[in-house]
Amino acid sequence: MPGYHVVVALNRGRTVFMPELALDRAISVQPAWMLAYGSVWIFAFLPIFVVSDPALRRRFMLAALTVIGAAYVGFLACPTVLPRPEIVGAGFFAKSLAVNYSLDPPYNCFPSLHVAWAFVAALTCHRVHRGVGLVALAWAAIIGVSTLYTKQHYVVDVVAGAGIAWAACLLWLRGYPREAIADADRRLAPRRAMRAVWLYAALVISLWACDIVLQG
Repeated sequence: MPGYHVVVALNRGRTVFMPELALDRAISVQPAWMLAYGSVWIFAFLPIFVVSDPALRRRFMLAALTVIGAAYVGFLACPTVLPRPEIVGAGFFAKSLAVNYSLDPPYNCFPSLHVAWAFVAALTCHRVHRGVGLVALAWAAIIGVSTLYTKQHYVVDVVAGAGIAWAACLLWLRGYPREAIADADRRLAPRRAMRAVWLYAALVISLWACDIVLQG
């Protein structure tokens, strides 16, 4: 993440792209989508919960590092900005979105590293268990949609993020045989994946409770 903010500093003042499409203009900011958007900070590490084989874990890390490197190149080659919209409302999700805006400058949009991380995690889990992988891919797509409704990314950013994730997984994961997965790991994968779900649920509930207490 320090590298991300270094790129932000390098790009500040040299933004030349705002690749807004008609679909981008048709989508209004919806703070409730922060529930899906914020999940990437747990979801991106889903393979840590699901994958026990060291060889596949190494491949996952290499794929993740590949998308980070590719994204940084994209950020520097196509400096892009997405102006922040006004946030209407004062509820938990509106506050969460405002905090996100304060922490993440409106640069480094193309490609979406948020989306790339999500798809790398999902595709890695798919190597272990097809059912878990399909559900994870569906959630990765939801995370992609959430970046549009939180006005963090343009449509082209989302497509590019998914694309570099797919390429990285072809590079690092395709050569890993499914037969190498132990039967016990495959059988336990759904239960292990649920640990990430419960962890994120506990995190959201805790933050929501803190917000209620602070309001009181």
